[in-house]
Amino acid sequence: MLALYLNQTYYGNFAFGLEAAAQVFFAKPADQLSTAECALLAGLVQYPTGYNPLADPETAKNRQLTVLRLMQDAGYLDAAAAGRVAAEPLRYRSHLFDVQAPHFVMYVQSLLADQLGSERLRRGGLRVTTTLDLDLQREAEAAVRRRLDLLTCQGPSACQDPAAHDRRVDNAAAVVLDSRSGAILAMVGSPDYFDQAISGNVNAALSLRQPGSAVKPFTYAAALDGSWSGRGGQPPLTAASILPDLPTTFYVENVDGQSAAYRPQNYDRIFHGPVSVRAALANSYNVPAVAVLERVGVETLRDLASQAGIRSFNGRYGLALTLGGGDVRLLELTAAYGIFDDGRNLPTRAILAIQEEGAPSPAQPLTLSPVQGDQVISPQAAYLLTDILADDVARQPAFGSNSVLKLPFAAAVNTGTPTDLRDNWTVGYSTQRLVGVWVGNADNSPMVDVSGVDGAGPIWHDLMLLAHTAPPPAFAQPEKIVEVEVCVASGMMRSRDCPRMRWESFIAGTEPRSADNQFQRRLIDLATGLPANEATPAERRAERVYWQLPPQYHDWMISQGIAIAPFRDSTIGDEAASVGPASQVNLPLHLTGPASYTEYQLHPGLAPGSQRLEAGGYTVDGRAWHSLRLLVDGQVLAEAKSAARLSSWWTMAVGPHTFWLEGERSAGAETERSATAQINVESFMVESITLQTVD
Repeated sequence: MLALYLNQTYYGNFAFGLEAAAQVFFAKPADQLSTAECALLAGLVQYPTGYNPLADPETAKNRQLTVLRLMQDAGYLDAAAAGRVAAEPLRYRSHLFDVQAPHFVMYVQSLLADQLGSERLRRGGLRVTTTLDLDLQREAEAAVRRRLDLLTCQGPSACQDPAAHDRRVDNAAAVVLDSRSGAILAMVGSPDYFDQAISGNVNAALSLRQPGSAVKPFTYAAALDGSWSGRGGQPPLTAASILPDLPTTFYVENVDGQSAAYRPQNYDRIFHGPVSVRAALANSYNVPAVAVLERVGVETLRDLASQAGIRSFNGRYGLALTLGGGDVRLLELTAAYGIFDDGRNLPTRAILAIQEEGAPSPAQPLTLSPVQGDQVISPQAAYLLTDILADDVARQPAFGSNSVLKLPFAAAVNTGTPTDLRDNWTVGYSTQRLVGVWVGNADNSPMVDVSGVDGAGPIWHDLMLLAHTAPPPAFAQPEKIVEVEVCVASGMMRSRDCPRMRWESFIAGTEPRSADNQFQRRLIDLATGLPANEATPAERRAERVYWQLPPQYHDWMISQGIAIAPFRDSTIGDEAASVGPASQVNLPLHLTGPASYTEYQLHPGLAPGSQRLEAGGYTVDGRAWHSLRLLVDGQVLAEAKSAARLSSWWTMAVGPHTFWLEGERSAGAETERSATAQINVESFMVESITLQTVD
């Protein structure tokens, strides 16, 4: 009976019986299957579509491990044998057969199995009408293969890049959706379904991968939409709001419930100072995105993403979620971008109709009727997001002018590249189509020098052109959007001294109400560089315009050659306030380094006296205090009189250490302190160990 059951039951992907399953998943007869392959197939029987290794290899692997554990519990395997079997690699392969759009076909059959049941699927006799545009599908498959060949200098395409052969990338996936009906018009799960070397029959459009910055628009959507930002008691941001792109340590709770330091870096390893929301999102800067997520809350982002259609954010996440810390599926992520059109989510469709064989055809041709999804964000917030993602000028600092992200019609787009270079993404849309592209390797190995704009971007560009037979209409501006001319640097209304203005869109009621006051004129004594006073002769007086930024920006200003005013005005308004760590606002002194909860390792091959780290800080009000002292474990490392900043080098010593900055505002005043930073220094007797910071 067991043999009969195994030879008839459904394993998914049109495989009824063990022999068929062996051919479908591993391209070999059942009697040649390894123990590891048998354990995987045995696990599919309970839930063929949910454990499908060609759609979700990780879930299928976890199911296989469960089977091996049960075999061990039942005495069929000892612990050593179970471990050996679990370590065996699983390489998926299908025998060549005549099928078009194979990944889409297998996806549809999984939908049919869920909807009708495997027994009804076994009987056959069904006529299924799908949403697939077969001509577009063929063009998409060809575009994926051609662009991969160009990226790696393979195939017949000409290649002029000598570094291309070393990029180590072999796989890609793409989906094209109708933006009104949610219909899947094309689905490419890999360049070649039958290529065993890249596990081509695994549908990468349905596999969980890290999205990198492709998640950032959902973070900003929560911040721009008042109903979502209000969950955390925060007013909504605007496209002109200023965010700090500075070295910043965020403190988050780790899995043990302890506070842990998180210090993100930008992709270009550069900090850009005060940046607008428009610039931060358009250029995909990491530090501002993390600051915005800290503002709105991780749970808010997860709830919004779930309502948009991303179902895979089920774990415990920290602030890295906005940088791609949670895995997503390409199909779900692409559909989720649908909320940035009108604020409504976009359920996807692959099947238009299911009919019994022999039934009369419909009197009218089947059409892709629009769907009315649920409202996730307001149409106004969606418009602002789209306006930013479609702004080719705003993205030029990071992507350059006339990049592959620019199209001859209105289109919004965003890229994603996790820091380990195992995945890269480009997802974008017009008023008619959504296109998502993933590029990477089937074995999850890292690529070399391939970013979202280099790898996935060209494929996205081609598919957007192929998916539109004529230029689509421009994005429509909803009601309650107003335009105001603002100072780019401050986000406030224009002033005579602001060096750069632009017209910015706002949700009515969120536009700035006061003129910029960051750029201020001061009379300077040319001889001393200090403010002029009554005693300064007229010939030594000169008027200068200074950019008055809070003290946390001063290091950045110095690095950019921007003059700091010789004294600080305290009238910078609320509209120029930055989103940043509370410690910079509530405490009178700020410790810039070292970052708390950081671990350092001494290099045994270097002289101990040369292994140092920099510590320092500043007065938050920007004024010179009577005295400042930098302390390590209660001992003074450095001190200064009449100073607003203090820094010094500390020679590292093994053990835990605590740093802080303290001082007095005036003679005889009470001592005030900054927050403390706690670090740990370890000694290793391995010469390959180098000084490193653990996030």
